[in-house]
Amino acid sequence: MRLRRTAVALLLAATAVFTAVPASAQASVQASAHGGPADRFPTGTVTAADGRTALTDAQGRRLGLRGFNLDKYAEATPADLDSVAAQGFTLVRLPVSWTRLEPGRGRLDPAELRRIQRLLDRADRLGLLVLVDFHQDVYGPKFLGGSNGIPAWATRDDGLPFTPDPDDWFAGYFQPAVQAAFRHLYDDPDLRAWQADFYTRLARELRGHRSLLGYDLFNEPFGPVDGDPGDPAVLAAASAALEEGRLAGMYRRLIDAVRRADSRAWLFVEPTVLVGQGVPTHLPGFTDPRPGAARLGYAPHFYDTAVENGSDWDPAGGFVERYTAAVTGYPAAHRLPVLVGEWGPPDSRRPGNTELVRRQVAAMDGFAEGWTMWYWCRGDGGYCALDPAGHPAPGDGPVFGPYPVAVPGTDVRTEVRADGATVRWRADGTGRAGELLLPPAAFPHGADVAVSPAGARAEVEQPADGRAGTVRIRLPRTRPGTAVTVTLTTR
Repeated sequence: MRLRRTAVALLLAATAVFTAVPASAQASVQASAHGGPADRFPTGTVTAADGRTALTDAQGRRLGLRGFNLDKYAEATPADLDSVAAQGFTLVRLPVSWTRLEPGRGRLDPAELRRIQRLLDRADRLGLLVLVDFHQDVYGPKFLGGSNGIPAWATRDDGLPFTPDPDDWFAGYFQPAVQAAFRHLYDDPDLRAWQADFYTRLARELRGHRSLLGYDLFNEPFGPVDGDPGDPAVLAAASAALEEGRLAGMYRRLIDAVRRADSRAWLFVEPTVLVGQGVPTHLPGFTDPRPGAARLGYAPHFYDTAVENGSDWDPAGGFVERYTAAVTGYPAAHRLPVLVGEWGPPDSRRPGNTELVRRQVAAMDGFAEGWTMWYWCRGDGGYCALDPAGHPAPGDGPVFGPYPVAVPGTDVRTEVRADGATVRWRADGTGRAGELLLPPAAFPHGADVAVSPAGARAEVEQPADGRAGTVRIRLPRTRPGTAVTVTLTTR
């Protein structure tokens, strides 16, 4: 969300043998370490007794997807995908813009479409999954530069005023012209039809890519606020009314629109940004018209408003706890997997924000099947996950820790230590192998591995080219619920 100052007021044990990869096998390690999109693509779900719904692969193993957002200003390149994959991540969230893809009504821009296709082609080869994000900020370029969002030809503001605040872009959502534009987008039959048609045509162009996980149907939805937006009760009521009414109707239309062209993709709905303030969503459940089991998910964002506005995180403030409580009820009620589409502080170098990153990674282990941090870039600060040399930004170390990408069990938890990490889960008793990824930022020379219960063993593949390694955990058939512990120590 990336809020600013005004928004603060507004939004309130058995040891396994280390198995090195023979030199003759190094050429095949890259593909085997990362698998392929078909290996990682979730084909189903499983719901645990606590109501949490996991994504599962073709073997029935619980998937863990981690990665990053790419640049929203059409600057992402195939080289970005190369570096994301090399660091051991399996997922990218790719923002796309209606205004860039359809600058004039009725025809997709061929150059922009080719750019997206090239990125998907590269992801196909790298074994990455791609979540296409229909992005908007303050509706569209008529109000906020950068060519994000709804095109000018689909913007109706009734001639109402818009006064931008150079210090607080998010405050633009409360301007009369922007409020009117959202009302028309939700309510006008022709705009509804044009938006749905755009989604269908883009889905038709992108379908067939092995890397295409699916679509985040509308980034950070917003809408009319009748009354004083400075009153938290007014904002909460407006958010609830939007989610129960206009936004729910939009999601139904867009689910149907994508399904006219693609029955394979996963479709994710977002709540309003108030979930970040501990306000549970009022979205209803949705029906997926695809044949077979539904492929729908929930994609909230995980931002602390005070941190977004420049404060260092205060652990005593209860943000992570409030957010976790607010975000878990809806997906449990509707059996939806959770993928956190955006999260991360604007300055992870500050001590409170460093702790916030650690706490968020740990919290998402408990309620999310995947996440994409904001965002993949190099820089000396801001949201860039990498420093200018391409190493993890100071404070972002836990993001680059090892993680279980496919696990035959439940209750998966990862604890990062200074010298490695410990991964735990409860086995499902089938004896299927689990897979963990070893990002080179945390394990530049591989890992020594210890695993329990007795009879379990680990096989480690460490590429010679500096890319992420893989740990495969071979489990004996055992009683369901048996505790599995994998201890990874940096070599």
